[in-house]
Amino acid sequence: MNQEIQKYNDSQNPEDKKIGIILSSEIDAFLTEAESKIWHRHPVWFLDGNPVAGYSKLKDSVRLLFWSGQSFDEPNLQNEGSFKAAEARYPTADQINIEDLKRWLEKARNIQWDYKNIVKRKGVLIRLK
Repeated sequence: MNQEIQKYNDSQNPEDKKIGIILSSEIDAFLTEAESKIWHRHPVWFLDGNPVAGYSKLKDSVRLLFWSGQSFDEPNLQNEGSFKAAEARYPTADQINIEDLKRWLEKARNIQWDYKNIVKRKGVLIRLK
C-alpha cells in the first residue's frame, strides 16, 4: 500500500480506519495498473493520469467517489456534483459490499471521462472510454 495512504488511514478514528483499509486494499488489488497518491488531502487512484476512484472522510461517514460514476448506471451510487462523479457513503465498515465495489472498480477502469484535461477544456468533459 502507498505509504501516504497508509498514514491517511492511520490518522482516522478506528471505524474510519477500518473502512479506509478495506477500500484501499480492494482498490489496490483490483486496479493494479493505477497510480495511487494523496491528492487534495485524500487517497485517489489514477489511470493514465486521470482520477478514477478515491475516498475521503466526511462528518458522519467515509465517501467513496468515482469520478465517472454517473455513467456506471448503478443504483447504489448517488450523483455527486455537477460533472460525472458518483459516490457511496459508509458510516461503518460492515456496510461495504465487496461485490458491488469490484463491479464499480471494473466500470471505473472501462468508463472514463477526461478529468485530467478539464481545466484545459474550460470545464468541458469528454468521454475517453
